[in-house]
Amino acid sequence: MSIKERIKKFCNEMSIPITVFEKSINASNGYVNSISKGIGEEKRFLILEKYPNLSIEWLLTGKGEMLKSIKEPQNPIAVVADEGIPLVEIEAVGGFGNNDFAINQTDIIGRYLIPDFDQASFMLRVRGDSMSPRYSSGDLVACRVLRESQFIQWNEVHVIATREQGILIKRLRKGSNNKTFLAVSENPDYPPFEIPQDEITGIALVLGGVRLE
Repeated sequence: MSIKERIKKFCNEMSIPITVFEKSINASNGYVNSISKGIGEEKRFLILEKYPNLSIEWLLTGKGEMLKSIKEPQNPIAVVADEGIPLVEIEAVGGFGNNDFAINQTDIIGRYLIPDFDQASFMLRVRGDSMSPRYSSGDLVACRVLRESQFIQWNEVHVIATREQGILIKRLRKGSNNKTFLAVSENPDYPPFEIPQDEITGIALVLGGVRLE
């Protein structure tokens, strides 16, 4: 059984339409049928993030059970702790474009231990619905500060600190020229717009999110 067939089996068992599965991992329609050999690291990460009950070993090799055992107690995704990723108010991140990207102790309102986000520089709470359904208002997102623009991952979600518009959470794409970036929302009600690069004081890659009920 190929990886493509195992994905289809998982979706069938979970009653997940293939098109829904593809959309959940930011893949285009027909992606699953196009898989010939393997899947890239980015897609593996997204599958693990969206479907934590799916055994990645079974998906990639066919060995073991399709679903992870739930007999053992599961470690929580996020634990509030004295040490860990600092959670800061969105206004405080407005100054993270300084030379050392420092966050003042007074700006930290909590800390979280999240093993999957061990490279995160900070976390903040999403406001508004422009990135819905991927990130809803109130969700926490873990971010890693990028020190050089060449480390931008095109079409991935970033936190952008701007002089005029404050903090934005958007997908970043190449702009119409080499002096702009295109900011794209998940919510189609919010049209894309270009940001002049000289308006940006800092950029951080969003590693993922936590939805707290």
